[in-house]
Amino acid sequence: MILVTLGTQDKPFERLLKAIDKQIKKGNIKDKVIVQAGFTKYESDTMEIFDLIPMKKFDKLIDQADLIITHGGVGSILGAIRKNKRVIAIPRLSKYKEHTNDHQQQIVDEFVKKNYILTCKNLNKLDQILEEAKGFKPDKYISDNQKIIHMIEDFVDSL
Repeated sequence: MILVTLGTQDKPFERLLKAIDKQIKKGNIKDKVIVQAGFTKYESDTMEIFDLIPMKKFDKLIDQADLIITHGGVGSILGAIRKNKRVIAIPRLSKYKEHTNDHQQQIVDEFVKKNYILTCKNLNKLDQILEEAKGFKPDKYISDNQKIIHMIEDFVDSL
């Protein structure tokens, strides 16, 4: 099962769901896909879509998932890598009006550098990243709260 989580951001992220839908229809995704869409409204006959999922059920879905596809939110990424899950993170981008700025790209890049997750910068190549994810062995997440706090503070200070 693949769990897609878009967090609770109040801006839509249809771009990601359209790309996943396309991969299902092309046969590149054969697994059941469950989506926590938050405020993104999207109709699909190929995915099971929920606005929000109660935390207890959401945690069980993470445990059951073979792959997590998520936006670039720190909480969503950490929730998956703490459970040693394979993660593909696609950041929301301001140019598509999915967020007010591109801080998610910077967050995702940091997690990629540590080999915790994969990312897909071009959704036309999502099929390639899905294939890469099959053999991806993420490094075990080691919590370093101080480093993350400093990283976030540095980013906020740069705004």
